[in-house]
Amino acid sequence: MAMVDLEPMPDEEEISERIYHHVHDLESHGRVEVLEDMTRYDAERLHLLITRHAQLTGSARAAEILAGWKKYCPMFRKVMPLEYRRALAEIEKARTMQAAE
Repeated sequence: MAMVDLEPMPDEEEISERIYHHVHDLESHGRVEVLEDMTRYDAERLHLLITRHAQLTGSARAAEILAGWKKYCPMFRKVMPLEYRRALAEIEKARTMQAAE
């Protein structure tokens, strides 16, 4: 299987910085600092994804969700692999212990 180098798109880089607060991630092929709290900005990411979906597909359901965002946002649940959740908990525990020292 051949590897393909991807180049960042300026619009995506700007969105990544403005919405996700990640700078130059696309230049590094999407690799991010895993010790950073990646659970922040979940609502903003979700809103962006649904907005883009609505724009690209004309989805009436996406438009309905966006129009009633305050109602629908709490209905979404984040799903993540168990190991990732465990790793985040360990990182938070280590931070708490460091802060207590």
